[in-house]
Amino acid sequence: MAVFSDEDYLAADDVEFRARFRERTHHTLEIQVYAAAYRNKTLSPTQADTAKHLSELWVRRGLPTDAHDYLLAQKFIEFADILSQGGKVDLSAYAPRPVSPEWEEAFFTIVRDRRSVREFTGERTPDELINKILDAGLWAAHSCNLQSIRYLVIREETSPGLFLGSDIPGGPVHLVVLQDERVYRANPYMPVRNHLLDAGAAAQNIVLAAHAAGLEGVWLTFNDAIIKRLKDKFSLPDYITPVTYVDVGYGDQTPYPVLRPPVEEMILGRA
Repeated sequence: MAVFSDEDYLAADDVEFRARFRERTHHTLEIQVYAAAYRNKTLSPTQADTAKHLSELWVRRGLPTDAHDYLLAQKFIEFADILSQGGKVDLSAYAPRPVSPEWEEAFFTIVRDRRSVREFTGERTPDELINKILDAGLWAAHSCNLQSIRYLVIREETSPGLFLGSDIPGGPVHLVVLQDERVYRANPYMPVRNHLLDAGAAAQNIVLAAHAAGLEGVWLTFNDAIIKRLKDKFSLPDYITPVTYVDVGYGDQTPYPVLRPPVEEMILGRA
């Protein structure tokens, strides 16, 4: 990867700088901290130097020091300082809560019972519920922690016709998954397929979260006319890419359960 100078970091826009900050912290510190802590090894005293220097540039840029990505980097730096002095980092306090049999059953029920619903009632979906669903999309796995996902929330009742040409009746709520392509400048060697996987992971979380929250929906794709209307209405810059969208609302139909083949038939090999 080409060397990015301090001048380059200071000249970059905030989105690119923060993406590079997250990417460098991930690749130069996070992975190494976890490996050293797990294997009870002493970390190199210089391992955190990149993250520390980028943190100084963060402050020089005047970015908020209570931002989530800055605080995460400081936690990794804290861990690294302990490990570099031969200390131990106990991560047990951060372990996920144990999954009970009831939680496990609920999760797989949500996965298997989710349907693609294309008819909805007139009941209005609260903004608070929409935000909760979109938040689930942000918790999806994302390559290099670049955090490209952006959203549009569009209600058919207030913006009719934007999705004309879709294969379902309009709305009631269109959740559009966008990506800010500027973040991928932080890792120009990343395959394009990773961009699509990042958006797909977010959309999958959204459709599952919608079902878990008592809504139904359908995962859709755009035609060129819809994309143009969205770009024009919201004055989207070239670096914001509409990737996919999910229509959600209170479902008013019960599709027959989709059938799937036995998993054993789909496994092409084991090693």
